[in-house]
Amino acid sequence: MQFSGAFTALVTPFKNGSVDEKAYRDFIEWQIDQGIHGLVPCGTTGESATLTHEEHERVIEICIDQAKGRVPVLAGAGSNSTMEAISLTRFAKKAGADGALLITPYYNKPTQEGLFLHFKAVAEAVDFPIVLYNVPGRTGCNMLPPTVARLAQVPHINGIKEATGNITQVSDVLEQCPASFSVLSGDDFTALSLMQLGGTGVISVTSNVAPAKMAAMYEAQKAGDMVTARKLHFELAPISRAMFMETNPIPVKTALSLMGKMNLEFRLPLCPMQAANAEKLQATLRSSGILA
Repeated sequence: MQFSGAFTALVTPFKNGSVDEKAYRDFIEWQIDQGIHGLVPCGTTGESATLTHEEHERVIEICIDQAKGRVPVLAGAGSNSTMEAISLTRFAKKAGADGALLITPYYNKPTQEGLFLHFKAVAEAVDFPIVLYNVPGRTGCNMLPPTVARLAQVPHINGIKEATGNITQVSDVLEQCPASFSVLSGDDFTALSLMQLGGTGVISVTSNVAPAKMAAMYEAQKAGDMVTARKLHFELAPISRAMFMETNPIPVKTALSLMGKMNLEFRLPLCPMQAANAEKLQATLRSSGILA
């Protein structure tokens, strides 16, 4: 299976310390109404690091149930423990997701061989589409193109979310992997560049607040309308910058609360934005037409 299009790395709304199911369902429905091509629950943006196992599973279940097959769901299932990653991937399959997104093991700092063996073990244990996720800024570990190319030959490993922000590395991955292997941008700033090189789409933070525009950029690029694609890229750029003023998902959840989509509630150690940054964020959302 090839994953393509604009996918949203979904924020997880909380209310009084618990997952806010109604707000989450309403938010997913709005994303689909806006034309987003796919959904990613329980990624970094969904504060997966502070969800309990029960909450993690429930958030995935809600997303699948609300999407009702209208768009693919790529469920976050990664861990720095290979056994836990296998367990989470098995759950994603059982719940009815279309695939699992697996981050490179964080904190352990595995070698390239260790990364290969980790993902190979998951792929051999679960007959299910897997998308790798490389984000060295979060994990302290960079999965290099030759390792990705080896993994692209392993059955069930269908793609990668590439979030190095390094267009040279992206190019090397695309060069070394088969055309059937999905390469998705995990870095909003390089999404258009990656797609122009032959990538299949983006897993986006920015599309939480601007799903229609992100989907339209993908569609314009796919249709070869680079004038429109570039125009949308530059319209999205200030929003993307605002989304990373502070640690993701602090700005994006703040933006969604300003838009009335959910409560402004985080789990420690994440905390509310500094007041000056929150004002800059609000000004960007206004100038971009997201807020009146």
